[in-house]
Amino acid sequence: MITKIWSALFIVFAVYTAMVYEYSGSGQHLSPPPANVRQGWDIWQQKNCHTCHQLYGLGGYMGPDLTNMISDPGKGPEYMRIFIKYGTTRMPDFHLSDKEVNDVLAFLKWVDKSGKSRVDSKSVHWTGTYLLK
Repeated sequence: MITKIWSALFIVFAVYTAMVYEYSGSGQHLSPPPANVRQGWDIWQQKNCHTCHQLYGLGGYMGPDLTNMISDPGKGPEYMRIFIKYGTTRMPDFHLSDKEVNDVLAFLKWVDKSGKSRVDSKSVHWTGTYLLK
């Protein structure tokens, strides 16, 4: 009897796990990102961008969170292109080619579409917890 219960639980767990990895929250199949996005992600990792910058609030604190910088009305891709290409006094110039800069921007554009780094203030309860709708 116990073996049947454990077997049933394992099967339910396996099916649920497969569904989580196969489908997004909207029930649509997740497709892999395009090659330039994957190459931008590789550059992000090779240059250790996460040590200074955050994505989704996770990472270093020396530079800004870049999760939604592409869609920020005061910033955007052309604003970011200059910093990625030439660096600043605090950010090194990694001597990236134009293609590499475009790949990093494609990665950040992909990240921008996938979520938000900040919770809207209307969705934060006075205790500091998030209100789910």
